[in-house]
Amino acid sequence: MKIAIPSKEQDGAHVVDAHFGHCQFFTILTVNDQTRQIEVEEHMVPPSECGCKSNLAPTLAANGVSVLLAGNMGQGAVDTLARAGIQALRGYEGQVRHVAEHWLAGGAVPASPICDHHGHEDGSCGHHH
Repeated sequence: MKIAIPSKEQDGAHVVDAHFGHCQFFTILTVNDQTRQIEVEEHMVPPSECGCKSNLAPTLAANGVSVLLAGNMGQGAVDTLARAGIQALRGYEGQVRHVAEHWLAGGAVPASPICDHHGHEDGSCGHHH
């Protein structure tokens, strides 16, 4: 199984980027299906037009990604990922490895409303801090 996490570098650590459509890079984690342990960590820089109108979802799916753990995203991105066979789970924050290990250990998925700032016609969250 492969997990994708929209990521950014913050204070020397890789953390979940709160805005799927504007992340610096995606952390792609290859997980052993039997042990549920992370075996490989890779990084993929998204295209400049990242969001549900880009080819990002099919690209992630073609690379074997089946789960995306995100901070937040619009409904368009959730739907586009689902059509590509990728389950999108929202509401995560913190260091990428900690988030992935928590989810892999069966930790609860945080409750998170769909991001609805600024219209989200493209499925990305354009709200910046």
